[in-house]
Amino acid sequence: MTLERNPGPGPEPAATPVPQELVGSATPAGGPTPVQLRLQILSTEHWSLLSSRGLAWNENFTRVSMFLSMLSFAVVSLGLIAGVDKFGDVFFVFALVILPVVLFVGLATFLRVGAANYHDALAVIGMNRIRGAYLEIAPELELYFVMGVHDDPAGVTRTMGIPPGMRPFLHVISAAPFVVNVLNGVVGGAIVAIAVVRILGFGLWPTLLASVVGFALVLLLQLWYVRANMRLLRGGIRPMFPTPPHNDRPGA
Repeated sequence: MTLERNPGPGPEPAATPVPQELVGSATPAGGPTPVQLRLQILSTEHWSLLSSRGLAWNENFTRVSMFLSMLSFAVVSLGLIAGVDKFGDVFFVFALVILPVVLFVGLATFLRVGAANYHDALAVIGMNRIRGAYLEIAPELELYFVMGVHDDPAGVTRTMGIPPGMRPFLHVISAAPFVVNVLNGVVGGAIVAIAVVRILGFGLWPTLLASVVGFALVLLLQLWYVRANMRLLRGGIRPMFPTPPHNDRPGA
């Protein structure tokens, strides 16, 4: 997910009325569901997933914006206090109080954005399955579908709009969770640096080394959490409609 505001889908359309001849029809147990009723159920679920995905995007934008605003205010405040106190006791006390709070908010934001991305992936998988069901009902409409109709990684990637051939590494580092991850690492490194300078009295190079270690530790812990979540997603979702080996679908 990126940081742009997504207003989410519009209001859910009114449910398609079921023809009277289908209401209370004597469909034998285990018999096929009428096509009109299947379309109504599928379209209702499709709009429900769209609304749910829009809420996840909006929450991502709000949480990341809140974290960035708090980080900006903290940096400006530290700069003002450093100018007045000349990096004295007041500055170090304030920094060791406010920066851990910023780091806590950053970690909470990272966890929540990760959960929202997991939610988003589930919604995309569900919508791809529904599009596949649409094509089962009306296969002649395949020419008009530009998003994925398969619930495997290839289909999800198509629906999420990731350009073909884009390296996964580039997609990961441009996403909001990774940006928050790096900023959390910077805040963690700054806390370590301030602590070792003030408490242990280290010089420049030991302090720089300690800050790099703190940055790497925070970064790696968050990356470990992301990897665990990805394993959970891959292990819990089994594709029911995988992409064919040679997908000759138009636009693929």
